[in-house]
Amino acid sequence: MITILGADGAITPPGPVTSWARIAIVLEVFLAIGALGGGAALLLGPRGEIIPLPLSALDGSPFADYSVPGAILFLVIGIGPLAAAVLTWRRHRLAPLLACATGEALIVWLAVEIAIVGYTNKPPLQAFYLALGVAIALVGVCWLRHTKSLEPAPETGPGGKLRKRERQR
Repeated sequence: MITILGADGAITPPGPVTSWARIAIVLEVFLAIGALGGGAALLLGPRGEIIPLPLSALDGSPFADYSVPGAILFLVIGIGPLAAAVLTWRRHRLAPLLACATGEALIVWLAVEIAIVGYTNKPPLQAFYLALGVAIALVGVCWLRHTKSLEPAPETGPGGKLRKRERQR
């Protein structure tokens, strides 16, 4: 069980994992599994030995083979979402932002991929993962909005001004 040390020094269990957090965990782990597998395959077979990708697709790019894209895929798009999912499970306060960043990183990855090697819909993996990136980013945004709506409104005094205690934060 995860415990949190409160302001009064008491150890209290954290609140339950929210619906938005659960959705983020599922999507981030799904993405991580695919990216870790794909990245490892590109690292182990950088000339298309495992995933049959032609080296000619990289013509005009800064890459001679698929080792650097494989490393980026494995580390950024694989390990990154896995770390975000773990932090979400541990109820880290930055988890909603990490969900947004995970989705945005995937969208950028695909935009660069499409710019370098072009778009293909056979199989439609680029479209699927682009939709996944948008979905993860939207989950993060909705989760942030929901989290903000749960925060108590600041106390105001006469004239709508924040009370002294609120201004010192």
